[in-house]
Amino acid sequence: MFASVRAIQHKVALKALLQHPVRWYSERNILKLKERGFIQDVFPAETIDKARTMLGSKSQTVYAGFDPTANSLHVGNLLVLIGLLHTQRAGHQPIALVGGATGLIGDPSGRKTERQLLETETVQHNVSCIKRQIEQIFSNHERFFWNKPDTLKPVIVVNNADWYRQYSFVDFMANVGRYFRMGAMLSRSSVQTRLTSETGMSFTEFSYQLFQAYDWLHLLRHHNCRFQLGGSDQMGNIMSGQELISRTESKEVFGLTLPLITNEEGDKFGKSAGNAVWLSDERTSPYAMYQFFVRTPDTEVDKLLRLLTFLPVQTIEQVMARHRRTPELWEAQKLLAAELTKLVHGEEGLQKAIGISNALYNGDLSTLELLEIKDIAQSFGGAPLCEILPEPGMTVVDVALRARCFPSRTDAERIITAGGFSINLKKAKNPSEVLSPSVHILSNRISLLRVGKRNYYIVKWLL
Repeated sequence: MFASVRAIQHKVALKALLQHPVRWYSERNILKLKERGFIQDVFPAETIDKARTMLGSKSQTVYAGFDPTANSLHVGNLLVLIGLLHTQRAGHQPIALVGGATGLIGDPSGRKTERQLLETETVQHNVSCIKRQIEQIFSNHERFFWNKPDTLKPVIVVNNADWYRQYSFVDFMANVGRYFRMGAMLSRSSVQTRLTSETGMSFTEFSYQLFQAYDWLHLLRHHNCRFQLGGSDQMGNIMSGQELISRTESKEVFGLTLPLITNEEGDKFGKSAGNAVWLSDERTSPYAMYQFFVRTPDTEVDKLLRLLTFLPVQTIEQVMARHRRTPELWEAQKLLAAELTKLVHGEEGLQKAIGISNALYNGDLSTLELLEIKDIAQSFGGAPLCEILPEPGMTVVDVALRARCFPSRTDAERIITAGGFSINLKKAKNPSEVLSPSVHILSNRISLLRVGKRNYYIVKWLL
């Protein structure tokens, strides 16, 4: 009975959609995200009304590009991914372009030095990894964040190496390069910054804007893609694409830029101190990602909730009001962390992250006992792992030394006695205490050792 009721409701909603498509798209116009601070600029600026009309009247195709400089995207890419998800939620067709060709060139935008050249095989591997990652995030979104009766247009993931294979260098320069003007290319901020730097800019990097511009032209011709989405540092490349299309096609196209998110030091989001927070669970565990967002400063959490979640603005305002009254509960940060960890790693990944957090901060070891050893090691930042065959009479100091927690027995005994050593989150202050399986070994034959507050070591017992 319930299934039939839901089917009827779906048919009614679909009928209403088909009868009032203009109203439906208008209500879900992507440009309404300006109230969240999501859309920074529309290019060309004088066409914003036409862009709004097009986005509000019928389904459009919107693309964003990702360069495969690694085998995973990182949290700095989340804003653009979420931008594509917002276009999908508004009824549009999202395209994610992974630059199998442009990844060999390197985007100079926002960089002080030239990217290291990657081997073709490495780029191809990175492309396949990122493609799966993007598809998984879109799948998680539809599964956990979309509860409307209308279906979403599946994301299309393309690789620009597929169309550059047909071009020789001479053909490309003859057929595409002729439409570019040196004055405009040299005026781009990404070019100007590098030209005045000590390292300068290679022709390879200088040519990047030609390739990204042609990407858009190709997607326009094959997918009628009229909109490109990117960070504000991509404005120069977006302008190049718009100028190329204006000289070769009779259609108008539009660029939507998103604000760049930086940390308190001004570094790109998720790349502080050169340590990216990756979206791959093999490079950054769900727990590590969760904790990254839990540590969001109070000054930034409101903005990130608006930019990186699908929560209604009213809900965010209510959460922030409670957070300001009781900031010690970290409610806003935990909500941000939960939403993004679930989007990237799904419900299972979120529960692992929360379980490990509870184990560390509340002393609840039940989750750790359910995890495989690789999950535990990865969650604790690649903590050293050793395998030990237990021996009768083995003591606390014995296992600490076997796990190489200390350089010498003297150091071990001194720090253990001072309370600087823990086994399974409980201080072990007696170096001579004999190990007991019921106390010192978890049910999955793991012991989690800690020296100080942050240095973890993992023991797998060969029982």
